[in-house]
Amino acid sequence: MANFSKSRVPQFSVDVYQNEYLPEGGREVNAIVTVTSTGGGTSGAAALLAGAGASPAYIPAGQGPGPAAAVVIMVDCSGSMEYPPTKMRNAREATAAAVDTLRDGVAFAVVSGTHQAKEVYPGDGRLATASEATRAQAKEALYRLTAGGGTAISTWLRLADQLLARADVPIRHGVLLTDGRNEHESPKHLRDALEACAGRFTCDARGVGTDWDVKEVTGIASALLGTADIVADPSGLAADFTQMMRKAMGKEVADVALRLWTPVGAEIRFVKQVAPAVEDLTGRRTEAGPRAGDYPTGSWGDESRDYHVCVRVPEAGVGQEMLAARVSLVLPDPPGGTPQTLSQGLVRAVWTDDMVASTSINPQVAHYTGQAELAHVIQQGIEARKSGDFDGATAKLGRAVQLAAASGNADTAKLLSKVVDVVDATTGTVRLKAKVAEADEMTLETRSTKTVRVKK
Repeated sequence: MANFSKSRVPQFSVDVYQNEYLPEGGREVNAIVTVTSTGGGTSGAAALLAGAGASPAYIPAGQGPGPAAAVVIMVDCSGSMEYPPTKMRNAREATAAAVDTLRDGVAFAVVSGTHQAKEVYPGDGRLATASEATRAQAKEALYRLTAGGGTAISTWLRLADQLLARADVPIRHGVLLTDGRNEHESPKHLRDALEACAGRFTCDARGVGTDWDVKEVTGIASALLGTADIVADPSGLAADFTQMMRKAMGKEVADVALRLWTPVGAEIRFVKQVAPAVEDLTGRRTEAGPRAGDYPTGSWGDESRDYHVCVRVPEAGVGQEMLAARVSLVLPDPPGGTPQTLSQGLVRAVWTDDMVASTSINPQVAHYTGQAELAHVIQQGIEARKSGDFDGATAKLGRAVQLAAASGNADTAKLLSKVVDVVDATTGTVRLKAKVAEADEMTLETRSTKTVRVKK
């Protein structure tokens, strides 16, 4: 991707929370790494306008200068989008709302997706540059969107990738809307497309209605480091698309990597993003020199995220200590240059015979271990319920209720209460509801990985 202007790189900070004390012979070190970025170009523009009396929430489209970006909106136009007819109308309105939210100067295109992908605007393999005129032209072109045909999402993603590749910009982003299952191509086609697009652009995915596959939509967002959500009622699409595009327009730097260096004898067991959602990054490591590896984090605006890092260290005796890992935030190597280090933190290991010190669990580590388990047991419980294993579903969802209550995850607790009747949240005693609305079950599954920050 293109070089990024240093004047627009936000300030990054890295804070490490851990209990560094291990018993004699102890080998596993856990740490929560909080990464925070503040004061980037877009936020600075917002602050200036706010100082002039305007609320950042109401900055008109095109008036907030920011880093160069390109966006492709992929709209499902398969035959099922015609049922009910309001669904296609809502999709047009939502896409128009997203276009209205684009900043002036942002490169953009709209793609219609069926069993093949077609350019709706501007066409001819080009990207338009957002302005009052091009936004109006794009919205006019949306009236040509009609439903008909099948669903082959790999073709949508590959066309988006081709279009975005034409833009020499740091921020490349996709928005994908679907209402159905990827039925007109093999799963391998979609997997291959996601593998080809990973690292080239980020993508937010939305499922509208209840006839789509949760694992497909969340898998797209996961592979492309975006967000996934359900919009059960199509009338809510415009508001969702507006909010989603505002967040995309707030991104200020792309391709930030979490670089972990470990000394001889130490190895990384896993790396997981744990807030604002659980995302396992372990398998996405790319080597970055001797004993160092990079884990992708995608694009950043003004925000904070938490990562759980687990390191296996060599055995050592009481009184010894070592650096278990060095955590760095880096921008990738520019052509002919060296990567830019944005911030660093250290993970330590100290061996002690103090049992109280070595057995104490850091509150941040304990909290996010519970949040990761919460996401896992919800997914297991839903699968058990679908397969008819009602005892297993009751046990898993009961544990989920218990974890949600203990961690203060009120949003997830509310979603769980639509699937189970809670008898005692503290003990996780629940009864499965006899009837569950499909939208409620899909919402719980889609949002199961969303977490809450640790209570300070």
